Amino acid sequence: MQSAETVLGVLRERGRRGLPLEELYRQMFNPQLYLLAYGRIYANKGAMTPGVTQETVDGMSLGKIGRIIEAMRHERYRFHPVRRVMISKKGGKLRPLGLPTWSDKLVGEVVRLLLEAYYEPQFSDRSHGFRPGRGCHTALREVANTWTGTAWFIEGDIADCFGSLDHEILVSILAEKIHDNRFLRLVRNMLTAGYLEDWRRGATLSGAPQGGVASPILSNLYLHKLDVFVEKVLIPEYTRGGRRARNPAYLEVASLLAKARRRGDRAEARTLLKRMRTLPSSDPDDPEYRRLRYCRYADDHLLGFTGPKAEAEEVKQRLAAFLRDELKLELSHEKTLITHARSNAARFLGYDITVQHDSRRIIRGRRAANAAIGLRVPKDVINAKCSRYLASDKPAHRGALIHDDDHTIIATFGAEYRGIVQYYLLAGDVHRLHRLEWVMKTSMLKTLAGKHHSTVSKMAARHKAKIETPHGLRTCFEARIERDGRQPLVARFGGIPLKRQKTAVISDRRPLRVSYPHKELISRLLADTCEICKQTDNIQVHHVRKLADLARTGDAQPDWMQLMARRRRKSLVLCGSCYDRIQGWQSTRTLT
Repeated sequence: MQSAETVLGVLRERGRRGLPLEELYRQMFNPQLYLLAYGRIYANKGAMTPGVTQETVDGMSLGKIGRIIEAMRHERYRFHPVRRVMISKKGGKLRPLGLPTWSDKLVGEVVRLLLEAYYEPQFSDRSHGFRPGRGCHTALREVANTWTGTAWFIEGDIADCFGSLDHEILVSILAEKIHDNRFLRLVRNMLTAGYLEDWRRGATLSGAPQGGVASPILSNLYLHKLDVFVEKVLIPEYTRGGRRARNPAYLEVASLLAKARRRGDRAEARTLLKRMRTLPSSDPDDPEYRRLRYCRYADDHLLGFTGPKAEAEEVKQRLAAFLRDELKLELSHEKTLITHARSNAARFLGYDITVQHDSRRIIRGRRAANAAIGLRVPKDVINAKCSRYLASDKPAHRGALIHDDDHTIIATFGAEYRGIVQYYLLAGDVHRLHRLEWVMKTSMLKTLAGKHHSTVSKMAARHKAKIETPHGLRTCFEARIERDGRQPLVARFGGIPLKRQKTAVISDRRPLRVSYPHKELISRLLADTCEICKQTDNIQVHHVRKLADLARTGDAQPDWMQLMARRRRKSLVLCGSCYDRIQGWQSTRTLT
């Protein structure tokens, strides 16, 4: 049996060379792929969340993998309908989230691994969503670094994209390269498994379920057709000219400046130089010069066009027609806008994107800011982030945290603040987050003061610290938990300079590829030995949602719980009898 890395390496090479796949379904019989999939998703929060059955990652075993593979061999594996819950979106709207069963998540991850290995080398460089090594920051950096001189932004947003993917079109896209009907039937069964909401079953006639493990790669595969259309059709048609023609008015002043310098008339030369800096060196209305640029993250896409607005409107209409006619998708009329790049800002991935114009800013003798892309932190985003920590327009304590220890309170505020700041470090005006820093810091100190029945100033004095960072000495607030023989646990708030970092990187929602067999849990499972009694019968893995649950039993901890707490592991490899003993203990606790 080939190792998982060997299988995926072969698929990546075939994808790089554009070769078709003949017998992909046979890879669904490879237990190494299921172990790799298990190692990638067992730590996700949703792994302990049940779907329409009570099955979760708890109780995972090699025997369960064997039963799934046996069902695959005879094409008897059937996906359960997902449990659907509604979660809130911006603006008060709701969107459905599907919760598959654990076995379906595991099979979905194997499907995702295979499809990603094959199709990733073929995807466009302009696509940044749900891809290894890419994310929001790579998309924003591409816009900031390569879109200089843009005149119009075309903001594209597809209405209910993931819920509107046509199954027939998606399967036909897969069939172009995957010549294996068994694998195509498996994907079709996954897409049409249905959902269960309020104990009523519904059919999924279109769309990839939000929450499904394989949904991101399937949606990228679907929207790759849009990438190809823009890159192969629209961009060649709306791009022409090597460079803009020179501006006659600028050339005339440049000639006068040269004559003044030859005469030695410095006063006239300075006057002419100032006048030159008010004029563009190239003709901004050159009819022979056009540029169209494109960037996509999931279903949000942005185009930058250099040319007249009428042609920008044509591009928008052609995009809408292609999506409607070829992919059966509709652009959202509310969110698909044409924005003048200098006078207004386009909203993309939470940033305001503008084209800068400042003739007074001279860098190395050039008006470096003119026509350059500017990334900004939107004012409404700052207000929305601050509102969570305000009451009556003043920073307030958070009652939900007031009974936690100091380390947890500071760690919670610190993680929330750090996530916001690191996301907006690409913005030229990231310093505007000083308002958010003050609001969150005051809210945190008020929460600590409420816990200790003290004052904000005393809490600030207790937790203030100086730390050395790559940017020098910084003031922050921290709480420490000392541990015998080990490094202390340190929670920090602040200490991040609010200065633009052009190379800032944020981790995307999907983790980077983890190479098998470096997952410790997989090695422990393959050892086939109970970690309590050393037996080798019916080995399974017991999981808990979080380590904090081990300390909230209210009485003496059993041996297995002490072992997990001592190892600081949320998993324990057990034999059948030890696993049943733990399940019986947990059932007793639930009943009481």
